[in-house]
Amino acid sequence: MTVAAAARAAKSGEDAGGLSEGMLGGLLGYRLRRAQLKVFEDFLASFAPLGLKPAQFSALVLIAANPGRSQREIAAALGIQRPNFVAMMDEFERRALARRHRSQTDRRSHALALTEAGEALLRQGRTIVAAHEARIAARLNETERAELMRLLALLGPAAAD
Repeated sequence: MTVAAAARAAKSGEDAGGLSEGMLGGLLGYRLRRAQLKVFEDFLASFAPLGLKPAQFSALVLIAANPGRSQREIAAALGIQRPNFVAMMDEFERRALARRHRSQTDRRSHALALTEAGEALLRQGRTIVAAHEARIAARLNETERAELMRLLALLGPAAAD
């Protein structure tokens, strides 16, 4: 389906197959979820060669940006439950991408850092994510993209606090 055909279908309340969406087309949650599925589909295909899923890439980005922060802090920032984040860190350690060490300020917690291999993988990921973002935003001009980012920030976790 062309971009123009998809736009016509969206305006008419039809999905890509010509099926009426009924009231779903007017639901914000439905539209967000459909957009998320499309974004994740492209992300997963783009990052398959690196063996990274969206949450894993996000975790690597936050660990790199916040070296020495605890597992609890990184997991909370990403909205990942503690047991799931522990399993993710186990995988990172198995792949030699990140390491845990006792925090200097709180001996009960683990501080996180990327390894050289993790930093190298993240550099590759940044290149891939830039191309991914360009594909996702291709239907928007800069003003529309900025407005969408502003609106999504209003709905995000910080807005609920």
